[in-house]
Amino acid sequence: MKARSLVMPALLLGFFFVLAASCAKYVPTEVGVAPGAPAPEAKALWSYITKDSPYTEWRMWPDKKALYMGTVPHGALLTTYVNGGARKAVIQSAGVMPNGAIIVKENYRPDKEMVAVTVMYKVAGYNPEANNWFWAKYSPKGDIMVAGCAPMCIACHSGRKQFDYIMTK
Repeated sequence: MKARSLVMPALLLGFFFVLAASCAKYVPTEVGVAPGAPAPEAKALWSYITKDSPYTEWRMWPDKKALYMGTVPHGALLTTYVNGGARKAVIQSAGVMPNGAIIVKENYRPDKEMVAVTVMYKVAGYNPEANNWFWAKYSPKGDIMVAGCAPMCIACHSGRKQFDYIMTK
């Protein structure tokens, strides 16, 4: 029984190693950044969503209100904002987000304390194996916690690959 209990962690570790290796080959030299959008780089993206085009001025995910029930690993409560391109794709049930789509999720504890801001940013040519998503996780103050071709994010969201890696319904 003990050997069997080690199989799943070993498989997961192997999966993350393979995923990390595949992400490493996607250091893009030519990406299709939408006009006026930031480069797929954590500092540039944070600056864009907090200063250039503050995400808190965007509309929320259609049919979602502030502080809806969340799931692990994001938080007990969530608030999800989408830029114009992402919102249009959701409303039209496009199935695939357009280049330049940005989804920003505020992650909260049950006591409504924000603990992180997670972002999905679609950049043509960035990482074709994960539908060109650039992933980022920031502290509420903007400290970079995870960014780029994030194996943990991709592994979790890959269960929704047929929905362009989008978890929010």
